[in-house]
Amino acid sequence: MTDPGQDPGVYRPGYFETRLAPNKNRQGIWRHICDYLGRWIAKDADVLELGAGWCDFANLVKARAVTAMDIDAVVEKAAAPHVRAVVGDCTDLSRFADASFDVVFASNLLEHLERPVSDALLAESHRVLRPGGRLMLLQPNFRLNPGGYFDDYTHVAIFTDQSLSDYLTASGWTVEHVAARFLPLTMKSKGAGLTFLVPWYLRSPVKPLAGQMLVVARR
Repeated sequence: MTDPGQDPGVYRPGYFETRLAPNKNRQGIWRHICDYLGRWIAKDADVLELGAGWCDFANLVKARAVTAMDIDAVVEKAAAPHVRAVVGDCTDLSRFADASFDVVFASNLLEHLERPVSDALLAESHRVLRPGGRLMLLQPNFRLNPGGYFDDYTHVAIFTDQSLSDYLTASGWTVEHVAARFLPLTMKSKGAGLTFLVPWYLRSPVKPLAGQMLVVARR
């Protein structure tokens, strides 16, 4: 959410220049991530990314139609021509009709939200998904790296693979897949340029420096 008195269309002044600064390796890394996630996303799916930011996922996922939504107007300049960019609050999806999408995806989003706000996001996601649609959440796993979890000054909520799974179940979702160790906590490491290793990392049972989890749930 934006701060009181802050310009509309800006998440936090300076946030994208610090925590989410442009990274020449980002596209290569996300291309491999999207290929891996494709096992849960049909080619004819209608996909909504919440908290899309630089549209790393939205620009590269293979789907029939893709919508990228973020409270920061950066989404408008980051979205590829084939992606519909929407500036708005991800907890208010009233512009979308019931059962509009097959997949709702969010990366590193829920940990930025107070609990009533994430409750609203989950409820709205449930509403806009078609029966059998999937919610896919990629985000930090506090259990794996508690020391680095709050290095991002906008983090306000703690989730582990267990607590997030329980939270979704209690909110009416059916958890389909949990990968407690999915990716490193950050893409800013010196090894981030070795993008050709990403497919190996995603398949490997051994994941050094893992700090992010993936949870997939069905409506």
